[in-house]
Amino acid sequence: MIFKDRIDAGNKLAEALMTYQGDDVVVYALPRGGVVLGAEIARVLKSPLDLVVVRKVGHPQSPEYGIAAVAEDGHTIENREEVDSIDKEWFEEEVQLQQQEARRRRELYMQSRAPIPATGKIAILVDDGLATGLTMFAAIQEVRHFQPRKIVVAVPVAPPQTVERLREVADEVVALFVTRHFGAIGAFYSRFDQVTDEEVIELMRLSQAA
Repeated sequence: MIFKDRIDAGNKLAEALMTYQGDDVVVYALPRGGVVLGAEIARVLKSPLDLVVVRKVGHPQSPEYGIAAVAEDGHTIENREEVDSIDKEWFEEEVQLQQQEARRRRELYMQSRAPIPATGKIAILVDDGLATGLTMFAAIQEVRHFQPRKIVVAVPVAPPQTVERLREVADEVVALFVTRHFGAIGAFYSRFDQVTDEEVIELMRLSQAA
């Protein structure tokens, strides 16, 4: 399955989530790419949109390779084998730096708008695709802290092992295309341009005005 772009993926996910239309739902998008999909889902479901800002911690010798993820409130998910193999002091400092960056980005994107509490609600967590799923696991931990009624993970594409692990911690996983032949997330999109900070700010502004 190939998606035209993130808007197309968001619309297809919204169709798969229509059973939640009219329910007490909050859509939580993972910036930056997930915000485009989250905005479409929130529009179709007529639900509020918020963010869960999670930062990847890359390996010191290969920054693109994520070995952990940290959320705004400090919840951390680790690839224990990889983390055990690197300098502990470096890792702790990097986690703190990435947590600070997550908080900075929330302020940038939300422009002082208060977070929408998930307490007692159906929380739909959205990203534009998952590989290891580390960032989504950290997002689930953060949202679970607010005691939602249900956590639903919604993504266009993911490998089966990630989906299986997510089902152990989320109440429901909606993944449109689950494939073992998984490379880069962008390979499943005809257009996969980088989402800018300005686009995220505008999408969040429009969602608040809706």
